[in-house]
Amino acid sequence: MTGFGRGEAAEDERSWVAEVRTVNHRFLDQRVILPRSFAALEEAVKKIVAAALDRGRVDITFSLHGVSTIEPQLVINESVARQYHRCLQQLVEDYALERTLTLRDMLTQRDIVSLEEQRPDMEAEWKLISRALAAALKDCDIMREKEGQALQEDLLNRLGKFEGIVDQIENQLPELQRQRQTDLKLRVNKLLEGLDLDPVRLAQETAIMADKSDVTEEITRLGSHIAQFRAFLVSDEPVGRRLDFLLQEFLREVNTLSSKIASATIAHLGVEMKNEIEKLREQVQNIE
Repeated sequence: MTGFGRGEAAEDERSWVAEVRTVNHRFLDQRVILPRSFAALEEAVKKIVAAALDRGRVDITFSLHGVSTIEPQLVINESVARQYHRCLQQLVEDYALERTLTLRDMLTQRDIVSLEEQRPDMEAEWKLISRALAAALKDCDIMREKEGQALQEDLLNRLGKFEGIVDQIENQLPELQRQRQTDLKLRVNKLLEGLDLDPVRLAQETAIMADKSDVTEEITRLGSHIAQFRAFLVSDEPVGRRLDFLLQEFLREVNTLSSKIASATIAHLGVEMKNEIEKLREQVQNIE
């Protein structure tokens, strides 16, 4: 599901800003962008996100504002400076040089002034980072919930269409069974024309063959799957993978049902059901 959230946490003269962006994805795929000095906190950030989100491609970006204690600092190496000064002064004296030492002479020497990375207080900064992240995730959830409500409504409408087709087939089952038995009797009588067979045995065998085309069990299972699907849609837990699994079961039952009944009408309704299943599957991919 798509969403955007922004969170901020401040203390003294510095503040952390976290931004969370999510887009549809079958699995949870995270990308965390932190200032280089805080790269070690990436896994901790991912754990928090994984606890809050179940699916989606998630980009989490952090930025530090205000006075920072982690900016590189210029540092004077006084020991090296004294040695350079002593050596240069010795050269002046030993070779009776007329010029005196200046600051420029010192700054041209290596390692007297260096740029040093500062080590931040990870524990103190993590408190701000985690607060900013929590606020961003909460803000992102508001946007995702709005999209979720729209998806829920669409899925319920499509599920209703699918259920209506199943009801049509169920209502036609008695007539389909009678027609199936009649057709079987006609075909068997034609094949066995002129042969003397027990009518009772013939009726039994015909009934057995007709029973093999009975789809009552498939209709019952589809009804159960539909009820579970509808219950998952109003659940507060992540249900995307469960719905995806149920749709696989929908398709399995529809394929079995279509293969059992040799009827043009049922074949047409089977195509309609598969079409609705595919539409449901496309939307379910967007659900956490």
